[in-house]
Amino acid sequence: MIDNDQGSEGRPWDYLLRTWQELDVPEGWRAEIDEGQIVLVPPPHAHHNGIAAKVQRRLYTNLPVELEIYQTLGVHVAPLDKLYVPGLVVMPTELITAADPESSDPMDAAEALLIVEITSKGNAREDRTKKYRAYARAGVPMYLLIDRFDTRGAMATLFTEPNEDGTYKHSDPVPFGKPLVLPAPFDVALPTADFPA
Repeated sequence: MIDNDQGSEGRPWDYLLRTWQELDVPEGWRAEIDEGQIVLVPPPHAHHNGIAAKVQRRLYTNLPVELEIYQTLGVHVAPLDKLYVPGLVVMPTELITAADPESSDPMDAAEALLIVEITSKGNAREDRTKKYRAYARAGVPMYLLIDRFDTRGAMATLFTEPNEDGTYKHSDPVPFGKPLVLPAPFDVALPTADFPA
């Protein structure tokens, strides 16, 4: 964990972003910026990757050509100066194409249409609280939380209509075993029965 307690020139965010860009992160690990610190996230369990693959495959069913699904894409939550690397991000292809190939700057989370987080035992609370609030504050229209460790049992919840206060107006929780419908532009049902719990 790297924090910004040492004196540095410029804003703390600039220092953290520059440090994040220069990190040599072990293969499979991710580095995120949260609460003014760089946090290393270990590689996910195989079930996490299996769920991500199933979601990605289903999203491609009706995905418009101007959109693409990205794994390990860093997204900046500008209102909170946080940087996360979600399981999946759906974003307009033109934004990725227009990004500076010489830069490793994260993409603006506000440009994402859908962000998918799949909980692990060690990060479930953060995905349910910190990331939920951050994505809502960024204005991400849809946040899909796939939570194998929910106290009610394994759940997939789609949050829609973000508020500036860091909440979503609507949530559609579905227990694993029942399909979860994603609205336009996806217009697809996720078969959560196929997700390993």
